Amino acid sequence: MNKKLFVGNLSWNTTSESLNQAFSAFGEVVEATVITDRDTGRSRGFGFVTFADESSAEAASAALDGSELDGRNIRVNEAQARRDNRGGGGGYHSRW
Repeated sequence: MNKKLFVGNLSWNTTSESLNQAFSAFGEVVEATVITDRDTGRSRGFGFVTFADESSAEAASAALDGSELDGRNIRVNEAQARRDNRGGGGGYHSRW
């Protein structure tokens, strides 16, 4: 079963390809993605790596959390399900 990791504190120079390369030493990487700003295309400083199996993800997390990648000490944790926290409000809503 696939297991997704959150990778934080990435360098602005880290790409999805270099992220994949760094993590693939620990097992089969299904997907590696650096999250970018939709307006500027610039990295937002974090990404996700999905492994084909849980044991590879755990090995990568243990080995790479706190390690250096592209000049930055990265944080590696198990990815958490995204919560919908967009909320409402912001506009005027009439009751009539």
